[in-house]
Amino acid sequence: MELTKKQEAAQQIMRSVIAKCWEDEAFKQALIADPVATLEKFTGNEINLPEGKRLVVRDQSSEANAIYFNIPAEPNLEELQLSDEQLELVAGGVTPVAAYFTVLAAGVAVGAILF
Repeated sequence: MELTKKQEAAQQIMRSVIAKCWEDEAFKQALIADPVATLEKFTGNEINLPEGKRLVVRDQSSEANAIYFNIPAEPNLEELQLSDEQLELVAGGVTPVAAYFTVLAAGVAVGAILF
């Protein structure tokens, strides 16, 4: 599955933020304490979280022998927007949930490779 330009840009920002955390303890602590303000300052872009959502940063760098698997919140399928490729999957008999998890699995796989 091909990543969009926004996804690629987001992954590049994540790689840059992680690298900065590894080399700058003060930056890492600021990111943990106030992730939105720190990321806005780092990227120069305003971050608009969805209403009622917050950004949480956890430092897992001291647990080098652990691999974390994040279980995200269940998606609201009524608000789910599918790409043309995902719509074709749904039309072919794949449920929206399966299409969502196909995208999620691709993201996890890419994350595992890049990080």
